[in-house]
Amino acid sequence: MNDVKLLEQAPLFFADKHVSYIVRLTQQLSSPESFEGALTEHLKMSGVYWALTALSLLTAKETVDELMNTTEVVDWVITCWDETSGGFAGNTGQDGHILYTLSTLQILALTENLNDPRIPFDRVVQFIASLQQTDGSFVGDAFGEIDTRFTYCAFQSLALLQALHEIDIHAAVHYLQRTLNFDGGCGANIGGESHAGQVFCGVAALSIAGRLDVIDGDQLGWWLSERQVDSGGLNGRPEKQADVCYSWWILSALSILGRVSWISGDRLASYILKCQDGDDGGIADRPDDMPDVFHTFFGVAGLSLLGTLHRGENIHRFSRTIDPVYALPSDIVRNLKLPGQVLIHDELDSRLSFYDTLVEKTR
Repeated sequence: MNDVKLLEQAPLFFADKHVSYIVRLTQQLSSPESFEGALTEHLKMSGVYWALTALSLLTAKETVDELMNTTEVVDWVITCWDETSGGFAGNTGQDGHILYTLSTLQILALTENLNDPRIPFDRVVQFIASLQQTDGSFVGDAFGEIDTRFTYCAFQSLALLQALHEIDIHAAVHYLQRTLNFDGGCGANIGGESHAGQVFCGVAALSIAGRLDVIDGDQLGWWLSERQVDSGGLNGRPEKQADVCYSWWILSALSILGRVSWISGDRLASYILKCQDGDDGGIADRPDDMPDVFHTFFGVAGLSLLGTLHRGENIHRFSRTIDPVYALPSDIVRNLKLPGQVLIHDELDSRLSFYDTLVEKTR
């Protein structure tokens, strides 16, 4: 496996350039005639969530409202509701899906519109609940694909709507247990290869359910820490190259498990910083690749989880911190009193102290 080599000192954090990049990109995404708009038309809802959340971490709320015109964003979101299914789609005129339903609800949480009277939230809850299968798993839409991502999406969506009681939590937790592998990780379904993205979804879903007790924290923490490669970046599974997006998937899972110290935060931060576009802003998957809003969000989110950046004379304090369970600003999670659980193993960040904590037994 050929990892990238970082020969130069990591650059400063270009927060202002990233803000400009995100604003510029969202304007392009709004135009279906643009190259970027055409490529992302089917997942625009998630793109808006990534952009809004990154901006929320980088700048003040009032600035975000002005830069993104959040009133217009919410008006557009409402046009993406699929009356047939009851869920939200990735864009206007498309079919509802659990992925985009979660992105929608996260946008509404970010903009303080979870009580918008124009949205039939009862239908949204019915849509999510209808996706649970008899074995406890969830499909994403009417086409029936099963994936542990969809369990997480369902859990967070219903937590945001205060409707977790509408699904069979016990059956869902039992299904997640069956996706756990010998290495401590979990896959997209039972017997699937362990993957960092799926691990985050499983760990965060179990946190929301208050059932982290079913996880072997040491075994999973070892598997996650083994994802750090020579460059300092993280990969999603063995023998793969590092990718900035795993800065979120892995670091958030380690935060929930109380094992952030099991990787080198300084080396990871240096890797993310090397993936920045120092001229035009944005963060790419790897150094010298083209940036996009997906990796920009996950890079910023990863740096936020690591805390204040100290790089020479450059000290950046994020406007808000991100929550590792909900991928939303921590103050929103606290204000909404969203459920969650973290393990106490290492000394936990005080940002997580409002969660129910589970003291892990010595193995």
